[in-house]
Amino acid sequence: MTGNPQLGASGELRHLLSIEGLPRAILVHILDTARSFASVTEREIKKVPLLRGKSVFNLFFESSTRTRTTFEIAAKRLSADVVNLNVATSSQSKGETLLDTVANLAAMHADLFVVRHATSGAPHLIARHVAPEIHVINAGDGRHAHPTQALLDMFTIRHFKGDFSRLKVAIVGDVLHSRVARSEIHALTTLGVPEVRVVGPRTLIPTQVEKLGVHVHHDMATGLKDVDVVMMLRLQNERMNGALLPSAQEYFKWYGLTPARLALAASDAIVMHPGPMNRGVEIDSAVADGAQSVILPQVTFGIAVRMAVMAIVAGN
Repeated sequence: MTGNPQLGASGELRHLLSIEGLPRAILVHILDTARSFASVTEREIKKVPLLRGKSVFNLFFESSTRTRTTFEIAAKRLSADVVNLNVATSSQSKGETLLDTVANLAAMHADLFVVRHATSGAPHLIARHVAPEIHVINAGDGRHAHPTQALLDMFTIRHFKGDFSRLKVAIVGDVLHSRVARSEIHALTTLGVPEVRVVGPRTLIPTQVEKLGVHVHHDMATGLKDVDVVMMLRLQNERMNGALLPSAQEYFKWYGLTPARLALAASDAIVMHPGPMNRGVEIDSAVADGAQSVILPQVTFGIAVRMAVMAIVAGN
């Protein structure tokens, strides 16, 4: 029915590789399913039997404690068997190719691979080569995509703001190198947010990003004016020294989220950050720990959203 490699013949979600190209109905289905799982975390026994007997392999070629941990908790709450592999220190260092590694694990009766890789497109490559009954979830690939982060952020926005159709959202910081930003933009526009802004220095905003349906601002005063949601991006340490930025201090001076800058946004605006935060670089501690911050709820909601994604793909 579709040329999208993520979807099956009937339009069902088989893999989650990218937000781009997914219909709005699937995003809403994931968010609705996650809402039903959010209550599981409140129970004394935090388990449901949906993936009992299934094997989930967390295949992390790039380290990320937070993402891997939330996927592990989510899989265990669905009663799956979970295997964590830090592949960077094992097979890859012996010269085994990515597809060799996956083929060997598939032979151990894997049902679901959660893949994080420094190379853009690696989860897509795996999805093209696994058997039809095996599912792949992208946990972040290169500069390309981080779909579950975008989904948990959409869940957070919907939880605190209700409706997407009247919101102004600002994505602030290093958009150029951010796989999170790309996924956020696709998710926000697909869900019907009427105004999405990207805010940052010229050196950190991709050329022609306007083609994705966003408004570009290089000044925080105009970029944050009257927005309902402020999504801060992590400034990666490797970008701080070099031609793109003079220094972390200089970046904070112009683009750090301080209480004074947050005051430019709507009075009930929420502040988000995918983590880990660089306090004093992209965000002031007074904001990160303040009343408008929803950074810790984002982490909590991440478990329910990842449960929903795994239950949906592995249930198809």
